[in-house]
Amino acid sequence: MALEMNDTLLATDAEGYLLNLADWSPEVAGRLADEEKIMLSDAHWEVINFLRDYYAEYQIAPAVRVMTKAIGKQFGEEKGNSKYLFELFPYGPAKQACKIAGLPKPTGCV
Repeated sequence: MALEMNDTLLATDAEGYLLNLADWSPEVAGRLADEEKIMLSDAHWEVINFLRDYYAEYQIAPAVRVMTKAIGKQFGEEKGNSKYLFELFPYGPAKQACKIAGLPKPTGCV
């Protein structure tokens, strides 16, 4: 599987997650978001950047419960809850946000 960007093929797994984290860029994120039918806002970017920073520190994509708690700790309770995150990423905040952020699928996600 692959994602075509500017006449270049970026390798993905069968679900569309990038296989090479170095292939990610904000432009790639925009393309992945388009495929997920998400119009990226500043709120989306806040979560995407949080996830990329989290991955850089811990070398793992967080499961949704860990992600929700960590976002709440960093950005406040109004953002650290499932309702808010599902409004941004309706097909699963951890799964969908990690895909757009160019990260592996979180463990525990089906």
